Amino acid sequence: MEKIKDPSIYRNPVILQSEDLTKYILETAVYPREPEALKELREANNNHPWGFIATLPDAGQLMSLLLKLLNPKKTIEVGVFTGYSLLLTALNIPHDGKITAIDIDRKAYDIGLPVIRKAGVEHKIDFIESPALPILDKLLEDPANEGSFDFAFIDADKENYVNYHERLIKLIKIGGLLVYDNTLWGGRVSWPEEKVPPHTRSGRNAAIEFNKTITNDSRVEFALTSVGDGLNICRRVA
Repeated sequence: MEKIKDPSIYRNPVILQSEDLTKYILETAVYPREPEALKELREANNNHPWGFIATLPDAGQLMSLLLKLLNPKKTIEVGVFTGYSLLLTALNIPHDGKITAIDIDRKAYDIGLPVIRKAGVEHKIDFIESPALPILDKLLEDPANEGSFDFAFIDADKENYVNYHERLIKLIKIGGLLVYDNTLWGGRVSWPEEKVPPHTRSGRNAAIEFNKTITNDSRVEFALTSVGDGLNICRRVA
């Protein structure tokens, strides 16, 4: 991705289709309550050519509420980038909570690591530089891991969301949450395919397939929300 001359062409449209309304929500309800460490990391992302792929702060605010309600001690994150969502999770789980964090790019994680250390939560994080599927499969080789995680956050390659879900649903306990980001793909999931820019069609089609999969999955209760770039929030029930 670093070799692409203009990464900004991959930026999704504002999900609400209104820059002014999005700005209002952020400035009125999100930024005033954003912890200083998250603000520092968000501002660091502004200097990264791919900074726009980080978890959006309004999605982060909802996740913070969910984490406080769930009070998870063992979580997993697929797709870390510079660590905004990872830091958010670490700030909202107990001191002895643990996060298994998986990403293919250690360099991006290292951008946010100084902020994570400054916030005093690095001890909660086990960062693994690897494609996620082999790590998830390895975790499932140990029966003790099945149903042992309380919470999962997924913000990685959309084409593998269905594959991630089939593994994570076994790792998350009954009553645990799985939160998938970018499931509305900037609203493009509702666009006629001929209007979707060619370079975004793969992710858009993957999001459509994934949302259909969740709708038909009796193992979860879920809410497909328009927060951020679309959060699909699933609660395992079977």
